[in-house]
Amino acid sequence: MKWSETQQQNCPVAQTLAMIGDRWTLLIIRDAFLGLSRFEQFQKSLGITRHVLAERLKRLVEEGILEKQSYIDRQQRFEYVLTAKGRDLKPILMAIVEWGVQWTDAEEPKFYLKKEILEELK
Repeated sequence: MKWSETQQQNCPVAQTLAMIGDRWTLLIIRDAFLGLSRFEQFQKSLGITRHVLAERLKRLVEEGILEKQSYIDRQQRFEYVLTAKGRDLKPILMAIVEWGVQWTDAEEPKFYLKKEILEELK
């Protein structure tokens, strides 16, 4: 089975992974929870190429996880903000954080200690 066919499986894990399970998508969502919203902010935070970032943001908008909002009309500049569907990923992201803190060498991230940031996004 090809990765692109996982979305067609009648399995919630496979269908969710088809939406958010690639190399960069969860990191973009993490950064959105941390308050990043502009293309340049995501690119600086992740060190991702412009092409790949544009592709992932487009897909997250198409899936209804992020919403694209204009913040400068003349130059067509946009922000990407979490939708209700995107904000509902919070427990999944937090579970990954908790698992990673327990089972990897990664240190507890600063945002994990600042739960009030995430609480504001409910």
